[in-house]
Amino acid sequence: MHSLLDLSPALSWEDAFLSGNGEVGIMVYGGPREERVVVNHHRFVLPNGTRDRRPPAIAHLLPEIRSLLLAGRPVEAQALAADGRSLEWTQPFHPGWELVISRSASSGEYRRTTDFATGEVVTCSHWAFVSRADAVVVQRLTGDVTLRLTGDLPGRPETVRYETAAGEQDGQVFLRIRGAYPPEGRGAAGFEGLTLVRPRGGTAVVEGDTVTVTGAAEVLLLTKAARHDESPPEPLPAAGMGGLADLGALADLGYDGLLRRHVARHRPLYERVTLDLGASPEERARPVGELAGAALVERIFHAGRYLLLSSSGILPPRLTGLWLGAWGAAWSGDFTTDANLNLQMAGVNIGALPELIDGYANLIRGQIDHWRTNARQIYGTRGILAPSRTDGENGHLFHLNADWPWTMWLAGADWLLYPLVEHAETTGEPVPELEGWLAECRLFWEDFLAGTDGSVVPSFSPEVGPGGGPFACVNATMDVAAARHALGGSPVSGRLAPYRIDDRGALAEWIADVPPYEDHRHVSHLYPVWPLHEINPDDTPELAAAARQALLLRGDEDGSAHGSLHRALAAARLKDGELAWANVRKILDNGMFFDSLMSSHNPGRETYNADAAISLPGVLLELLVHSRPGVVELLPALPSALGRGRVTGVRCRGRVTVEELTWGDGVRARLTSPVGQTVTVIHRASGLRREVELPAGKSVEIA
Repeated sequence: MHSLLDLSPALSWEDAFLSGNGEVGIMVYGGPREERVVVNHHRFVLPNGTRDRRPPAIAHLLPEIRSLLLAGRPVEAQALAADGRSLEWTQPFHPGWELVISRSASSGEYRRTTDFATGEVVTCSHWAFVSRADAVVVQRLTGDVTLRLTGDLPGRPETVRYETAAGEQDGQVFLRIRGAYPPEGRGAAGFEGLTLVRPRGGTAVVEGDTVTVTGAAEVLLLTKAARHDESPPEPLPAAGMGGLADLGALADLGYDGLLRRHVARHRPLYERVTLDLGASPEERARPVGELAGAALVERIFHAGRYLLLSSSGILPPRLTGLWLGAWGAAWSGDFTTDANLNLQMAGVNIGALPELIDGYANLIRGQIDHWRTNARQIYGTRGILAPSRTDGENGHLFHLNADWPWTMWLAGADWLLYPLVEHAETTGEPVPELEGWLAECRLFWEDFLAGTDGSVVPSFSPEVGPGGGPFACVNATMDVAAARHALGGSPVSGRLAPYRIDDRGALAEWIADVPPYEDHRHVSHLYPVWPLHEINPDDTPELAAAARQALLLRGDEDGSAHGSLHRALAAARLKDGELAWANVRKILDNGMFFDSLMSSHNPGRETYNADAAISLPGVLLELLVHSRPGVVELLPALPSALGRGRVTGVRCRGRVTVEELTWGDGVRARLTSPVGQTVTVIHRASGLRREVELPAGKSVEIA
């Protein structure tokens, strides 16, 4: 369950097996005679002139924009709000370089594996991982090899230059690569990699920019990756980066010693939550391309946790996690914040990975001042206004034009802060700045709504317009929900319009009676259902039924993974396991996975994208456990396809852990809490509703 096996080489980078430490990621692919290892880094983004781009200063135009929208003239309102700007994209994420490993002979039958519990990728004569303990790529090779680095990856812009070198310095053999961005881009200067080559026995010969090792018992490779904000002073072929001595000291620990240090940090996080759906050992032993049924769902669950963990550290996962083998990533390979990022975070809190919140908070912390500037310049308010996308460096709201009025999406800050709220509820240890950030979110809404009748205008429901037309609108349901949540019980909140149920019995995407548009992947108007817990079958049954009807009416557009998974999460919150599973099946049955179990954005393995892979564990856990402070619900949305199983380690809001939950021949659970408390335990299918006392630190069985 906790590894991948493939008996065929990966012929393209999309099928590469993956490892990462949350900062650096590697992709291992190729055949036995020539293997390639792509090195990625979370901070590798190509300057494109937007690093310092600021939001439009249009606060003085707000009265006119509002008047146009209230008069039913959205096209003119969008044009006015665009301030004459063209659509600009964030700095695109890009791959670094490849290590090319050439052999004159191959060894027997080919196989490759990824061990999720250790982060180790292994082929016939190649072992590799990215150390969470020592921040280096660690590789071990056997047999005679020739090694070189190349930056000539598919799609590389001609303006991005690179140079490679090999050398020997202070008795150490090394490979080095440096990439240089075009100077007119206004951003980082470039990127660099340094690889120490340490053979055990044998000889290492440097020739040009290659190293050939013969007769060695093994070759240890240690690689550092870095970005340069300014042009580095030392020329190639010197070892540079100030790191050869450090790499040499690490090399003295040997591959096994470095692996132990890494696994001590990686394994405990990965193993906190496991899922067993009763697949047989024979079914689980199949190569990745032959997995089916319960064995496939188990493996996708564990692979998703592994990819989430491996791509989260200094930052949360990007649209491609932490991996990319070619330049020109779709949507800049950035953090798309109106849906994708929060979906990928869905399995962090419930999946017992609180450490990963640090990278997510870092993303916000690093640009919170930009969010303040957005609010001030666009609307003249205090508080914060988040952008719909960021490259991890610039949080200013500049991705907009007359057709795409992203200045009008007002829910972003509340939506993006909510995973931090759930982290606090789950662990009892809030991020230190959270209270202040929430207060600033509330201030924005107080100022924005001041002097109005409570209407949210302008507004925007990502990424849909009434009737499929212009996006600018009044009172998009998502924005109203965000305002209501941010304002809490304040008097201002009471002025907001109630949600609307349309004449089809569906929760409307806009409060005003405007034409719906259903052939779209986004379901932004279900924000009160997921991730908020505002609309639910217990407290708001009529609205919950309307939300379910909205799910049933929504089309699939292009079959995008994030659309299906967003709907599955909402269906789980509405306690409809079959509807949730129908959306999961759209992922499982439509060619959405590469051989690494990294996913694609669309069916047919179209566009390398982490949404499905990283979000699915959160979806599956939501089917099995739902919680709010004081309440733990077991199997709230169990589909018939998951008729029996066992899950361990699920974290609940309210600081309760479901240490173990089994179902099939009855339902049994074991709960624990670090603090003494009484919780209500619910299992709808059996009618169970029981008050359970949890003494601090002691497990309690429930059957």
